[in-house]
Amino acid sequence: MKKMWVLMLATVLLLSACSSGGDGGSAAGGDEKTNEITIWAWDKAFNVAAMETAKEAYAKENPDLKVNIIEYAQADIIQKLNTGLNSGTSSGLPNIVLIEDYRAQSFLNAYPDAFKDLSSNITASDFADYKLGPTAFDGKQYGVPFDSGVAGLYYRTDLLEQAGYKAADLQDITWDDYIEIGKAVKEKTGKELLSLDPNDLGIIRMMIQTAGKWYSAEDGKTPDLANNAALKEAFTTYKAMMDANIVKLHSDWSQFIANMNNGSVATVPTGNWISPSIRQEASQSGQWAVAPMPKMAGQPNSVHATNLGGSSWYVMDVPGADQAADFVAKTFGSDKQLYQDLLNNIGAIGTYKPAVDGEAYAKEDEFFGGQKIFTDFAKWTTEIPSVNYGINTYAIEDILVVEMQNFLNGKSIDDVLADAQKQAEAQFN
Repeated sequence: MKKMWVLMLATVLLLSACSSGGDGGSAAGGDEKTNEITIWAWDKAFNVAAMETAKEAYAKENPDLKVNIIEYAQADIIQKLNTGLNSGTSSGLPNIVLIEDYRAQSFLNAYPDAFKDLSSNITASDFADYKLGPTAFDGKQYGVPFDSGVAGLYYRTDLLEQAGYKAADLQDITWDDYIEIGKAVKEKTGKELLSLDPNDLGIIRMMIQTAGKWYSAEDGKTPDLANNAALKEAFTTYKAMMDANIVKLHSDWSQFIANMNNGSVATVPTGNWISPSIRQEASQSGQWAVAPMPKMAGQPNSVHATNLGGSSWYVMDVPGADQAADFVAKTFGSDKQLYQDLLNNIGAIGTYKPAVDGEAYAKEDEFFGGQKIFTDFAKWTTEIPSVNYGINTYAIEDILVVEMQNFLNGKSIDDVLADAQKQAEAQFN
């Protein structure tokens, strides 16, 4: 799917001049009044459930607007958006669409006229700073930031204690410290430290964002690989994990979940959205906790906070845009109680700053040993460095996945990153 996306994006960029044509590109189309809007989102248990909750909240004061929520897989939404936007007409496009933050700039760069400017509908500064880069373009706020992908170091307290570690020992560590902990855990318990998919470099993304770096330069377009010190250290750390024999490999989501639920691994460094999956093994209640993410030892700006994933809501400039903008503004854009409900009912951590003082964030979580994990995640969200995810995150990662295997097989790190840089420049310039 990633390679198909690259090809589609190339087409999108070439045809971007056409984006203001047809029914959906003009402001007039967006101003047309309707009493019905359509929303596209993926993940029935999370994003769709969140939108259903927002729909109920909005209906209390606005019962006349009919809101249709349609679930598609994320890959299908990308394909449908590309097809519709390439056609130059609004026919078949939704009023509101969920777009992953890593992909948002691709659409906003290619088709800014296809999305409604929400600068006057929401107060951008009310949201976590790191979410504003992906959701804004050319000085305008197009997205309503939604969930936080704030990451944490989930760990089995019982396994760490067997290896001689307590909670305090995980509060201010580097990735080098983390590897040493893994060696002790493996020696004392026989368990691997973490589970990784060789075709998914999410852990690399998390590492480099702690240092405020990304695969591309600040312009979001120029590949920044060959001379990226944070990326070099992240690759070296990844290899050190593999060489230490503390990694259990998985090839799909179900294996990833199984590895944490069956006790095969002692830690899970990832986004907070993993919490429900960890909780599904009820027998481990009280045996898990969450520590801040490790930071990079060689990067002076690295912090104990980072992000993985996360999405935001966008209003398309098609008939019904004004009603759709009102909907998102009065729900995800300003409703503090909605965010309490989302946390209580779905476990969705939003990035709306005024909501973090609510009662839902202060609850102790029995499964995690009474830790107020949402309080911690909310704090870490404010500390996540802002980076420009740019327009080529996944396409560059396709290159890096191959080069990572070359690195693990003996190719020098400098050659690995230099070759990745050349490939990226050839592909995107």
